[in-house]
Amino acid sequence: MADLPRTADVVVIGAGLVGCATAAALNKAGLRVCVIERTGVVGGTTASGEGNILLSDKMPGAELALAMRSNELWRQFGREREVEFEEKGGLVVAWTDAELAALRELARKQEQQGVTIEHVDNVRDIEPLLAEDICGGIRYPQDAQVFPMAAAASYLADITLVNQTAVTGCVVSGGSLSGIRTSRGEVSTPAAVLAAGPWSGEVARLLGTEAPVRPRRGDILVTEPVHRLIRHKVYEADYVSTITGAGTAFSTVVEGTASGTVLIGSSRDFVGFDSSVQPGKMAELARRAIRLFPALHTVRAMRTYHGFRPASPDGVPLIGPDPRIDGLFLATGHEGAGIGLAPVTAELITAQIAGSVPPIDPTPYSPARFATSARAA
Repeated sequence: MADLPRTADVVVIGAGLVGCATAAALNKAGLRVCVIERTGVVGGTTASGEGNILLSDKMPGAELALAMRSNELWRQFGREREVEFEEKGGLVVAWTDAELAALRELARKQEQQGVTIEHVDNVRDIEPLLAEDICGGIRYPQDAQVFPMAAAASYLADITLVNQTAVTGCVVSGGSLSGIRTSRGEVSTPAAVLAAGPWSGEVARLLGTEAPVRPRRGDILVTEPVHRLIRHKVYEADYVSTITGAGTAFSTVVEGTASGTVLIGSSRDFVGFDSSVQPGKMAELARRAIRLFPALHTVRAMRTYHGFRPASPDGVPLIGPDPRIDGLFLATGHEGAGIGLAPVTAELITAQIAGSVPPIDPTPYSPARFATSARAA
């Protein structure tokens, strides 16, 4: 475990993929960076992520603009690093004519913003094991996947990482940040980035500010290894609506992995940090997956796991300066898109700290949209 440095140009709080990517971008900009993590690298939400890099589930506008830029950055990173970057593509399917019409309208708007789409009338031509009563779908060839742990490790090369260390507060002088307090001492710094995922709200309160982020649990069912049954990431057309919905929501997402297992999701539920086993959810995930891919009824479930996604009130991440403490920046609230949006989040934060021109307009993601009080005096 690295020693806590006495000073840093920037302290990044959280060693999930968003924090790791941000630390790497800041380091590349010539800043001395220290990453502080309460457990270990990718010990939280990133460890339970599937590595999705999606355009298909993004609504046109600011959300899609963020994903488009990040997709470009991931493709560049995937060519340069050994991170198991796979351009598998996504397939969104519809059960009814009404669902298909709505899906095509969404795809039309996404295409206007630069997304590549392919209309698929007979989805069984590209996924032979899909249910026969699916009426059509859209293929998104730019959808991809990465191994999150490998990517995080690659980003952290040459970065000072302090594990097993909790942030306990900050030092503010004249309204500006001057230090971060931890369970192992204090780091003098003029800037810090809060990238603590679903724990960002708790850490923000320790720092004397607010981050309207709360955990949203998601569960995944993993099958025994089988031959490569499924070629794409396949999900139902109502998946997008479940992202912003309230309460417990299900929408089937099924994909094969290089090891032969099949990942089955997904559920979304606001239950705090409840980690209890929930057999009813697993049964529902299995039932819906078998409806989508009937051949799965003979495949055994091997294990389950869950994670907590950092959800913002409006479904858009918080990326930018904190409205209350000068020198503090937020990089959180991505919910299930943190892995896919990590590179562009890092790019935006680095541009704002280093004073360079951001790649896209940062205004829609500004934490100031939730501000209820003025900056610290």
